[in-house]
Amino acid sequence: MTFALYAAAALAEIAGCFAFWAWLRFSRHWLWTVPGAACLILFAVVLTRVDAAAAGRAFAAYGGVYICASLAWMWLVEGMRPDGSDAIGAALCLGGAAVILFGPRG
Repeated sequence: MTFALYAAAALAEIAGCFAFWAWLRFSRHWLWTVPGAACLILFAVVLTRVDAAAAGRAFAAYGGVYICASLAWMWLVEGMRPDGSDAIGAALCLGGAAVILFGPRG
């Protein structure tokens, strides 16, 4: 369930940020910011549903999922295929996220 929540949060955050990117960088109409803001609110709400003892730990572990989702967005939405360095970096980030979230606690 944790990964599904992280994936949903990442999709919402990336979609929300992309809406603002489209408005400011691609000269889309300012109304793109309305669904963008809604997506960013959804992102924040979904992230609070992750079962973690501390918000900071949940946010830190989310970072790895966000990086992978951002690369997937780049490929699927923007049409730019990630390269080997992207894949290696994403794998390292996911490994770090797993250690943060599931590592033993003293």
